[in-house]
Amino acid sequence: MTTLMVHLEVGHANTRLLQAAAELAKRLDASVMGIAVCQPLQILYGDAYIPGEIIDQDREEREKEIKDAEIEFRTALQEYAGRLDWRSTLTFMPASRYLADQARCADLVVTGVDHGTSLLDASNRLDIGDLVMQLGRPIIIVPEIAEQVRFERVLVAWKDSRESRRAVLDSLPLLKRAEHVAVCEVASEEGMASARTHLDDVVSWLKRDGIAAEPVASLTTGDDAARLDTIACDLAADIIVAGAYGHSRLREWALGGVTKDLLLRSARCSFVSH
Repeated sequence: MTTLMVHLEVGHANTRLLQAAAELAKRLDASVMGIAVCQPLQILYGDAYIPGEIIDQDREEREKEIKDAEIEFRTALQEYAGRLDWRSTLTFMPASRYLADQARCADLVVTGVDHGTSLLDASNRLDIGDLVMQLGRPIIIVPEIAEQVRFERVLVAWKDSRESRRAVLDSLPLLKRAEHVAVCEVASEEGMASARTHLDDVVSWLKRDGIAAEPVASLTTGDDAARLDTIACDLAADIIVAGAYGHSRLREWALGGVTKDLLLRSARCSFVSH
């Protein structure tokens, strides 16, 4: 992973996100591309009239917010990354689409999730579920409420599926640099023997890549996301690696329940791939 793409939200500080980006840049010896996108003022009703000066003022404010985000990005990362690049745009297209298009030149995308963001401000919001499904790249989600942003201890949330296999393969550069890796499968009592077999295979495969991983087979409690969170706390995991499960309905992308909880409700970073 030689190039990180870091998505900054405009209009507020991106402190935790940039701490994570700095740590990853050092750990992976990577260049970093910062990116910001927001939408200009939209006319929601055909009969509405908005004076031209208000539209111009809105554009000026958006451009200033983007410029402030670039300054924040360069200030935070100038000491940690070998090369810094910047891209930004004002566009009416969804932010997730623009970011997915730009991810063609990155190995890993890093973005944040703000648990307190207002649902009413759609212009600067990123639909993370939509982004994950379109991206074609692994992504690290950094919650603003994270107590720390480290990547020393990794928990792999395993399920014997295509998405899990893809996520673990994509995360190998991160796993190789971690001080502790655990691979966990949550299963019913009837599926526990199969879960242990799965974990033994994954741990053996990782060992051939020089990664010493601990297998953890855990009995389900009915809420697999909560069980994974408990295990992550017990193991002091800094980040959870997981496959992203999802489907499309009409024009909206939706994530499966466990994936959604890991991405949007966790207090620790998540590495996901679809």
